[in-house]
Order: sequence, then structure tokens, then C-alpha cells
Amino acid sequence: MSAAPNDHDLRVLLLHGPNLNLLGEREPEIYGTATLDDHVAEAQRVARALGLDVESHQSNHEGELVELIQGARGRCAAIIINPGAFTHYAWSIHDALAAFTGPVVELHLSNPNAREPWRHTSVVAPVAAGTIAGFGAAGYELAVTAVARLLDAMDDQPR
Repeated sequence: MSAAPNDHDLRVLLLHGPNLNLLGEREPEIYGTATLDDHVAEAQRVARALGLDVESHQSNHEGELVELIQGARGRCAAIIINPGAFTHYAWSIHDALAAFTGPVVELHLSNPNAREPWRHTSVVAPVAAGTIAGFGAAGYELAVTAVARLLDAMDDQPR
């Protein structure tokens, strides 16, 4: 990255939707045994190595996530979001992400397309640069790395 590591332009907002506060306890055969804190710590570790700063929030409330996304405008360079069940129907999250000008990466621990049919539709995917799904805890490292590459590619673009 070309800017200093403490530059606010290098802040990544990491968002987690409903029930992700129960990671480590909830359906470990699907979501693994790592807690949300474990995943956030891994994202922060990888981000530091790439010159990024991660700010993390979890909410079970759609409106709160919308407010966090709106608050990231002009303050954060990118968003990584694991919207949980909001993936499939939260058009307000879709609209808030569409109004964000930086890269958005959708993240899922499991692969929604390998699960129940109602999980196969994402309203977040159309406004995301890409989706990382099905890699379990490794998805956090992959998502942060993807954001770093997207931001580097933006830096290489003529303005």
C-alpha cells in the first residue's frame, strides 16, 4: 500500500450479521469452533501485515448494520461483510452497500450454495466486488487479502 499504515484511507469495516455472535457455539459442524473474536483477531492480524486497519462490528439488527455502512462512507476504504441471514433478503443492506464507493467483499464461513435452496440467493452479491464462501475460518484471511489487492488496484488507476 502506498500510504502510511495509520492513514484513515486504509481502514476496513468488518461487519457481521445476526447470530454470528454465537460462533463457536452455534452449529460447529457447519461454522466451526472458532469464535467471532477469533475471526476478528485473524482479520486484524492479516490486515496489519498488509498495512490496513480493521474496525469490526456485529449486530443482530438490520438497521444498525445499515447505519454502520452509511457511517463508513468517506471514512473507510473498504467493507467486508458477513451478513448472515440478511444475505438473502435485506434489501436495505444492499442499498446501503450500493451507496458505498469503496470495494465490498461478501464473506461466508459456509457455502450457502451447498446448503438449503433458500440460501442460494444473495441480495449482497450484486453490490460486492466478490464473494468468499465455504472456506471456514480461512475466509477471513482471504477476504482481507482480497480487499488489499482491490485497494492496490484502485491506487494504480489514473485519477
